[in-house]
Parts: sequence; C-alpha cells; structure tokens
Amino acid sequence: MPHVNIKHFPAPLNEEQASELVSAITEAVTKAFGCTEDVVSIALEPVERQAWQDQVYAPEIVERKHLLHKTPSY
Repeated sequence: MPHVNIKHFPAPLNEEQASELVSAITEAVTKAFGCTEDVVSIALEPVERQAWQDQVYAPEIVERKHLLHKTPSY
C-alpha cells in the first residue's frame, strides 16, 4: 500500500526519465500517506491511442468518476 498505476499513450521515456517520474511520484505518495517508500509500488502502463476509449476512458474515468480528484478536459 499504496499502488499507483499510470496509464498513458506510449511515450519514448528513457530509463532516466522513467526513474525521475517514479521518484517524484514516490516522494508525493509517501508524503501524502505518511508511509515509507518501500511500501509504494508504481506501474507505468502504455495504452495505445486507439484503445484508450475502451480500456481507460470508459472504465476508469467515466464509470469511476466518483473517485477522481482531477478530471480531464476532453
């Protein structure tokens, strides 16, 4: 606890960029939840643009809008 799953269009993140992103998210999560970084897990999950509507938007954003703390503008 906690687990963060970031779904995104495929992007050419190199190892350094991915590491910086994971470090920043880990820092924010540990600060917010008052936990240590060893209990945080983070997944970066690329989703093809043509699959976004069915795999992410409908099930994660529309159907679970009550859980969103930031909504997209699209």
